[in-house]
Amino acid sequence: MPIGKHRASLLAGLCVCVLALGAASPSTGADFNYDQSEFPTGKPWTSEKFNDDPGNFQFLIMGDRTGGANAQGTFKLAIDQINLLQPEFVINVGDLIEGYSDEKVELNAEWDSIDKMLGSLDMPFFRTPGNHDIANTTAQQVWRERYGTTYYSFVYDNALFVVLDSEDPPRPEPEGIREKIDLYNRLQTEDPEAAKKMLAEFMSDESVVAGLAVPVEFQDDQMAFLKKTLEQNADVRWTFLFLHEPAWEKPSKSFEAIQALLKGRKHTFFGGHLHYYDYDLIDGVEYITMGPTGASFHQEGPGNVDHATWVTMTDNGPQIANIALKGLFDRKGLDPSLFGAYDRKGAEK
Repeated sequence: MPIGKHRASLLAGLCVCVLALGAASPSTGADFNYDQSEFPTGKPWTSEKFNDDPGNFQFLIMGDRTGGANAQGTFKLAIDQINLLQPEFVINVGDLIEGYSDEKVELNAEWDSIDKMLGSLDMPFFRTPGNHDIANTTAQQVWRERYGTTYYSFVYDNALFVVLDSEDPPRPEPEGIREKIDLYNRLQTEDPEAAKKMLAEFMSDESVVAGLAVPVEFQDDQMAFLKKTLEQNADVRWTFLFLHEPAWEKPSKSFEAIQALLKGRKHTFFGGHLHYYDYDLIDGVEYITMGPTGASFHQEGPGNVDHATWVTMTDNGPQIANIALKGLFDRKGLDPSLFGAYDRKGAEK
């Protein structure tokens, strides 16, 4: 049975075993029974109210893969780990390919490779476009030819999911970015120390720092889409919004307009891009910036972790658990040779 149908407690760094008993509480109509005569004075369990509300569901969120995908192949390893968890579906926050190419053949080859990885998932995977995915007009065209629109919505079990395009239009490319990515990825294998130095220099470059400080704008057509989507789904129990760049860090006028559209609605935002986990509570709303799932680390600190986010939707709102991927392994036990993929550090200060 999928874990998504039997509430699981998932704690990073701990070995968690889920045993399907084929039994549950009479209060939910499930098949849990025993011979009461065997327990004349007491029972060796705490409750018969099982945590199996059929109105709950679970999904998983993945962070950035690229922007310097790590040489250990963490993202591919994470795909197998996700299949162990069996969420109902997976959604990511962008940057699945390195991109920054004007060649359709090259871009399609990258997408073919990542789609092959995603094809091994046991459940649906929903994409969010990132700056590496749709870095220029050619990349946008390739995305639309393969996957359709760059922003969309869907409803699952009375919860609204909205994917926004934070790259509309794409930002100007840093000079020589594709060549730098290729060199960095090669140095990760050939000279890891040189790769760290190169990444630190890139992240401190004035043009890169200035680019990160530019607020994310949303064009009129996307704003109209969001307004219509919210109006058509006014009575859902929760709204989840996904975008690549955490626009709340330096809100533009258009993002402030998005926040105004959402006022009074129960909702949660998820972003990525910064390769570092962060949590903000703004006016009672949770804004979560995902850490990476295989992308390069850009700074030191506690948010410097390869992880996935496990969300259980309940009648009282979402329960959110972050799972450090190093703490998740299958029934055969920990394989240290594999989990070296998670023993890595960020950019040098």
